[in-house]
Amino acid sequence: MNDIEVVESEFDCSEIQDRMQFYVDTGILSCCSTLLMKGPEVIDYRTFGVMDLEDERPLQKDAIYRMYSNTKIVTSVALMSLYEQGAFELTDPLSNYIPSFGNAMVLKSGAQSAKDIEASSSPIRINHLLSHSAGLSYGFIEPNSIIDQAYNSAGINALGQSSMDLEELCDLLSHQPLAYEPGTSWRYSFATDVCARLVEVISGKPFDVFLQERIFGPLNMEDTGFWVPEAKMDRFISIYAPIDLFDPMKPGLVKAEDISSGPYSSKPKFLSGGGGLVSTVADYLSFLKMIVSGGAHNGVRILRPETLDLMRTNQLAQDVGVSFPMWSMPGTVFGLGFALKQRLDEGEPDGALNEYHWGGMAGTHSWMSPTQNITGFCLTQRMPGFWHPFSHEFKALCYKITG
Repeated sequence: MNDIEVVESEFDCSEIQDRMQFYVDTGILSCCSTLLMKGPEVIDYRTFGVMDLEDERPLQKDAIYRMYSNTKIVTSVALMSLYEQGAFELTDPLSNYIPSFGNAMVLKSGAQSAKDIEASSSPIRINHLLSHSAGLSYGFIEPNSIIDQAYNSAGINALGQSSMDLEELCDLLSHQPLAYEPGTSWRYSFATDVCARLVEVISGKPFDVFLQERIFGPLNMEDTGFWVPEAKMDRFISIYAPIDLFDPMKPGLVKAEDISSGPYSSKPKFLSGGGGLVSTVADYLSFLKMIVSGGAHNGVRILRPETLDLMRTNQLAQDVGVSFPMWSMPGTVFGLGFALKQRLDEGEPDGALNEYHWGGMAGTHSWMSPTQNITGFCLTQRMPGFWHPFSHEFKALCYKITG
């Protein structure tokens, strides 16, 4: 286990601790970890709650979390490390590397069914994948939409992909219509899983092997991977669902997965670049420190500073922003793997301008503020827990305390 060094600072973080303890005490969260950095140094790190509500073991510092979509930032960094080597151009058509995407069809404007399609006027390009503007979808976020119904009919759904590998997923995706012309809109999607397949095709290595060699090994992320070995199972946190999905502040949790027989108990066939990783606070902290330190950490360089600058540059078309049916993200656009805070909403702190971030569905949100030179990392295991009030309050308090 990597110990996390916390440096003394002039900042009083007791308000964060009191508020996070409230969420655990009231039964809204089973557990929570919070970490705040100023520059590359950790100035506060706390754990709250328990590993499992049934046995009430206190949350361990080396606990293992399902990272879900925090995986996307790792995958994006992996692909961009190949870009640095000159392996591809960001504007290259995807079909140069995965030919089955070469004859893309797109839903017509006002389509009434998945059969109302026409040939796409432009190809999917690699920068479209990294910014979720390729026209792909996810199959579950908007279940009544024509595109998600088409995905489900084809057996494509992010909540159950373990029966196929990345190559098989990409083959299925390439035969579905696009939701819109590539580069013209934004839609959360399997795009980052396609990025993972691109890593395999370009590097000639399985995705997990590439990640281990290029990122996890060099950064000493020894507990990060796609499954939890039996010897580490006692460090794997139980995950819970709320009793009321539509009231995030209503107390009450039910266990959502059996740890011993669940999807993380053995190596999966599907190495999801969009959501497959498990990790610890210490491991992911090494990754975050690499990012906020310009691409290097502990004497190891993963990316060049100019590559990270490029990743924090908006890739979306004019007037296109990040949009979810259930979460509002005003003033937010998307770069190459990061959401970017381009415009402040009323009441938001000045330090949040140019913030870049992403998080996981079960509540593992990381965000970095170059303006205020702080980084926040807040984790739980609640499904769903992304864009939940606990993480918003954590962030607001971090800006207030260090502002």
